[in-house]
Formats: sequence, C-alpha cells, structure tokens
Amino acid sequence: MEVPKLGTLSDQQAHVYATPLKKINEGQDVTRFLVSKAYRDIMAFVLQLNRAMFPTLAQNAEGGSGHAILSWELGSSHVVLSDSVRQLQGLVHTLNAMIDEVPPDPGPRRFGNVSFRRWCEAVEARLPSLFKHHLPAPVLSHLDTTPVGAEAELQSYLLGALGSSQRLDYGTGHELSFLAFLGCIWKLGGFEVSLSGNEERGIVLGIIQPYLQLVRRLIRTYTLEPAGSHGVWGLDDHSFLPYLFGSAQYGPAISEKDETPIEGSLTNAPDPGDVTKMNIVDRERGKNMYFAAIGFIYDVKKGPFWEHSPMLYDISGIRAGWAKINKGMIKMYVAEVLSKFPVVQHFYFGSLFSWDKDPDAVQQPMTIHTASQPAQPQPQPASSAPRTAISLQPRTKVPPVLNPMPASNSFVGTAAPWAKQSSVTSPMTAFPSQVDQRTISQTPRFPPDFNPTAAASTRIGGQEPTGMPPPTKAPWARSSGD
Repeated sequence: MEVPKLGTLSDQQAHVYATPLKKINEGQDVTRFLVSKAYRDIMAFVLQLNRAMFPTLAQNAEGGSGHAILSWELGSSHVVLSDSVRQLQGLVHTLNAMIDEVPPDPGPRRFGNVSFRRWCEAVEARLPSLFKHHLPAPVLSHLDTTPVGAEAELQSYLLGALGSSQRLDYGTGHELSFLAFLGCIWKLGGFEVSLSGNEERGIVLGIIQPYLQLVRRLIRTYTLEPAGSHGVWGLDDHSFLPYLFGSAQYGPAISEKDETPIEGSLTNAPDPGDVTKMNIVDRERGKNMYFAAIGFIYDVKKGPFWEHSPMLYDISGIRAGWAKINKGMIKMYVAEVLSKFPVVQHFYFGSLFSWDKDPDAVQQPMTIHTASQPAQPQPQPASSAPRTAISLQPRTKVPPVLNPMPASNSFVGTAAPWAKQSSVTSPMTAFPSQVDQRTISQTPRFPPDFNPTAAASTRIGGQEPTGMPPPTKAPWARSSGD
C-alpha cells in the first residue's frame, strides 16, 4: 500500500492563517487530538520521511541485471541537498552559533542554567531576520499576509522546538514541534517534490540531524532537565525521532514499488545488540542516527547500559532485524509521544496543523492510555452548612490491601501495551490511532552476569531481591519462531 504523503496548499485558493492556540487541556482532549487533521498530517509526514530513509535498490550503473544498494548514512554523498534544505540547515547552524554568544552562568546547579532563558530571548528577538535570510523563497510570500501571516505559525513551532525557557527543560514534545515546523514549510511549498524521496532524505539528514545536534548541545551547555521523562522506563530522556529514522537506515533495501518492510536488515548492518559495545557505537554514531542517539546517552550517563537504559537494552535483543525495530518504533511513537498528555499538552494548533476533526477519521474507543490521562478538577459547590467544631472522626483511614503480589518463583517483566502474539500488518497500511492493551508473557532479556535461577531462590514473598533491577521486555518483541 502506498505510503501517505503530506499535502501542500493550493495556489488557487486563499488560505487564512491563524495564531496557534493551546487546545489540549486535559486527558480527554488527547482522544480528540487523535482524530484531528493535525494528527493525520503529523503521521503522514512521519511515515513519509521514515519510508525515504530505508536503503534503496538502484539500477546497476554498469548496465547489468543486478541492482546496486544505496544506503543513506549521515553525510552520504548520495543525498543531494536542495537549496531549500541548505537554507534551513543554515538556520539551524546559526542557532547553534548563538550559544557561544550566551555562555552559561557559573555556579553549581544540577538542572537548568538560567542563561538558557537569555538565549531563548535572543533567538526570539532575531527570528524575523532569521526567517528572511533562511526560509525558502516560496515560504516568504506567505509571511506578510493579513490579518495573520504564516510567520505567526512558523514562529510558534520553531520557538516551541527549542525547549522551555520557563521550565528549563527539553523533551519529545519540543521535538514534535520542530517536526511541525518542517511540516508547515512543506505545506507552504518550501520543499521540492521528489518521487525518489531525495528531498525527504535531505530533510532528515540535512535538517533534523543538525537540529538534534543543536539540542544536544543546548542540553549539555545549559543542563536542561528532561521534559516529561519516564526515567529509566522511557526510551530516551529527550528524543525519539533518531531511533525511528536510524532504524530505517539499517533496514533492508527496497525499490520504489516495494512496501515498507517490517522484518530484516541491511546486509552488513551492525547487530542491534551492539549498542552495548562502545567501540561499535563510536564507529557507527557518525553514520547512523540511532547510534548517534545511543552515543549521546553514553556521553551524559554513567554505569551499565542495561541499568540506565533498560528499554533500549531490551530492544537490542530483537532478532528479526532492524525493520522490525522500525515497525515497533512507529507504534511506540503513537503510544508514548502522540497519545501521552504530558507530551502533547504543549502542542499548539493553527491553520496548518488544525484542531478540526479529520472527516475520514474513525472515533476510537477509550483505551488504557487515554482513560488514565489527567482531568481538570471539577469545582466543588459551596456548602450551605454552618461551620462546626473540629470533628472527632478520624480524617484518614488505612486503605485495604488490593491485589497483593503473589509469591512466585517465575520472573514477570514489563510488556508494552501494543505487544501481540499474532502477526502484525505493516504500520503503513493505516494511521495508528489507538494501542492494543493486551500484554504477553515471554522470557525477558536479562542483563549480563545475571542468574535468574539464583535470584528467584532469594525472593521473599514474591518481591525482587534488594538491588536487583526488574527485567524488561521490548515493546514489540515476540516469542522465537514468529
């Protein structure tokens, strides 16, 4: 099935721009977001870029019957950057250079250097000038329309992509805002239309990767706190897209007519388990986005990899290839980024990424993800009863013990909500708008030098022994033989 692509504005119809506004205020709004035009367009853009990052089977230049395989490494000479991509790449490089103009304040602090606020103020002050110098020509014609031009929407998404100057943090919600910024430029006709996917590859390698390098420098320079982090139970404290596009870089080679693969790997691609080997990480981080993100984790975290990044460690045990990891990353992006209130609550909606309902979307039933979202507290009616003396009734009660943990000698790891026993169709066949909530039982992947038999014998009352980390399961891992 053909991968959906993000559309562009029609030249024949006048477009009315709008200042982006906050629409997601409580958990129920996330369910509404999943059937909006904005969600449809975000997923179309993600799948479009992801498809382009798979290696390509090209006709042999010598005229033989075989095919040459073109892989899209970082800095690859096979990816020709268009003028539009180079202009926006220059914008990211300019933002990176501005860090030197605002050095961090001295003094000990664990998170959040206040100089980051001054850097954000400097960027906002220079943004109109930066737009005029670095935006593609087709986009510039949309900036000065009245009463609101496209500049208001572009500015909102770009400033939202640089982290929070108020909370001094950065996370996947800010990364989503940068994706929307590039999506706006696509809709405004700022990028070339390429049937071969070259422009999409240029966007990923020529703009998104430099942007990731920018935010990593911001994080280290101004000690930005992870925004909405799940701690060790999250995929990454700050980013998601490099794991998505990086796993596609190692997928099997495909032709233009092939469907996006869901299993297999590129010949000579490193093993997913190599993320624990520093020599291979150092070798691959300059060529692949996945390993570049892993390398940044090693730069900022200490200790065993399985201990500080158990989810990534568990994913490294997948044996069905990088394409399967990529398929799982798409599902995980929907479940852990687009479906999570703490992440999308700060996403703003204008005319280019609209809150309006997608007429083709099907309203999905409530899931565990959406049902557990926070809700705004309801105002309590004022009581008409007179104020009395202090009650002699106890104000607290000891809650009953619910679902006590049974004693068992078997290990039960975590299982992602979308993991299934049955085979899963390609994620390209439709936009995922909900996640299957069933869990599976399978053998977890244990860290090195870990003896599950000895550890099980030391359990008391079903509890894990002191200091022993609980095992994890990859979100899309299946039993062997699938």
